[in-house]
Amino acid sequence: MYRIGWMCVCALAVASNARAQEHWEFMQDGILFAEFNHQGGPRGGNEFVAPNWWMGMATRDTSRGRLTVTAMFSLDPATDGQSGYGELFQAGEALNGRPLIDRQHPHDAFMQLAMVWRTPITPATGFTIAGGPAGEPALGPVAFMHRPSAMDNPTAPLSHHTFDSTHVAFGVLTAAIDHGPFVVEGSLFNGREPDENRWDFDFGRLDSFSGRVWYRPNDEWELQASSGRLVSPEELEPGNTIRSTASASWTRKNGATMTGVAFGVGHNATDHGSRTAFFAEAAHHADANTLYSRFETLQVEIAGDDAPVMALTLGGVRDLMSWDGFDGGVGADVTFYRVTDTLQPLYSPHPVSVHVFFRLRPPAGMMGRMWNMRMSQPMAGHTMMKGSQP
Repeated sequence: MYRIGWMCVCALAVASNARAQEHWEFMQDGILFAEFNHQGGPRGGNEFVAPNWWMGMATRDTSRGRLTVTAMFSLDPATDGQSGYGELFQAGEALNGRPLIDRQHPHDAFMQLAMVWRTPITPATGFTIAGGPAGEPALGPVAFMHRPSAMDNPTAPLSHHTFDSTHVAFGVLTAAIDHGPFVVEGSLFNGREPDENRWDFDFGRLDSFSGRVWYRPNDEWELQASSGRLVSPEELEPGNTIRSTASASWTRKNGATMTGVAFGVGHNATDHGSRTAFFAEAAHHADANTLYSRFETLQVEIAGDDAPVMALTLGGVRDLMSWDGFDGGVGADVTFYRVTDTLQPLYSPHPVSVHVFFRLRPPAGMMGRMWNMRMSQPMAGHTMMKGSQP
């Protein structure tokens, strides 16, 4: 099924490219954090790490629609190591046959390799088909690294494995219909988490599926609801997961000022119990300064205890340099946690974590940065693409 689906996408792309009428348009985005990471409490520690990713996109109009090719890469396996970076209460995936706890796993070197083709059906309606050997299915909100509300936060959300961990799936095929402010999407994909070898492809059967509905009443608001059935996603936890999410985001740009806000609720129902998470985050960029925050509450399974945790992050970045389009700045943040009595012996009553970092972005290009973007997004008329760089 995977080979047939990918051959269909390639055939559509080649047919459209043969009738191309206009030139290619390119855009890119990415980030590198060179950071000192201090995680407080008995299970914390200090380290220097450098989380990073880069994404490029090429798109052009044809006589039958619009063809888009995307690629996303990360050097996390080299800069963060096989165990990733420290993050208290983070849980998900495995390393050396054991659960990876209190660490955010590194992203795979190949995060996305995909093609997207959209053709108009009527002036207000379009059909999109997207897929590739690496990509994201129609499940959850926009992945955290593409949300303006998280644009300068160097840390993945603790709720990553409730909302957007499927943004790296090795094998995905998506179809979508967009009409006015609505988009309805459905995906077949490989729902298993990548293994601990982050340099290869972890292909599998397209035995998981999901559906998602987007509502975008104007250029600032975007709301989604989605649900999916993931077949055996976790290496060490047999069984399937039903993941359901709902989220809303608001982004406003006015010249050099941009504000992004996002919040969502997610639920994982598994054979071993159910867990719910909530996040709310915001960022405000004005001139050379950015302030950001994130609040999360979720259930985590640590040391056999399924306990609630709250985390609040407050941080800021000051842009210091711009050289040939590259954007550099220095920043810092602090995260406060609230834990239950049962977890206090492991983490202390009030653990605190701190990051101090240098942030570097590549040139944005004429089409702006890739904020509020997802793989199967209908490209025609998406106003956040252009002029989105603060």
